[in-house]
Amino acid sequence: MSRSRPLLGWLVLLVIAMINGTLRDFTYGRYVSELSAHQISCVTGILLFAVVIRQYVRRWPPASAQVAWRIGLFWMALTMAFEFLFFHYVAGHPWLELLANYDMTEGRLWPLILLWVACAPWLFFRLGRMPDGATTDK
Repeated sequence: MSRSRPLLGWLVLLVIAMINGTLRDFTYGRYVSELSAHQISCVTGILLFAVVIRQYVRRWPPASAQVAWRIGLFWMALTMAFEFLFFHYVAGHPWLELLANYDMTEGRLWPLILLWVACAPWLFFRLGRMPDGATTDK
């Protein structure tokens, strides 16, 4: 597997995330609370990422479940680094505001996106290896 493919996959996820955020800001985000807009955006982000990650795994299947996990964890690390570095140093958001996105007790769903990005390559790898009509009774 090429070392550049996981980076390319993450860049596609980044573009999808930007499109998702732009849609939130210019459509439903104007009509619902900030928290509701965040929650809707997280759900749509997970769904959009599912399409991209599934296509990535179909196009470039990981060599093993371990490789699929490494790809997902790499994507999660890049996402977190981008979140903190870009939004603090470029967009000027304070650290406490960025950390607040991780507080699920306050209804913030951002950690679910990170979890999904980390797990989805493995999940789609496993689903892609199941024969048609197979069940997972184990």
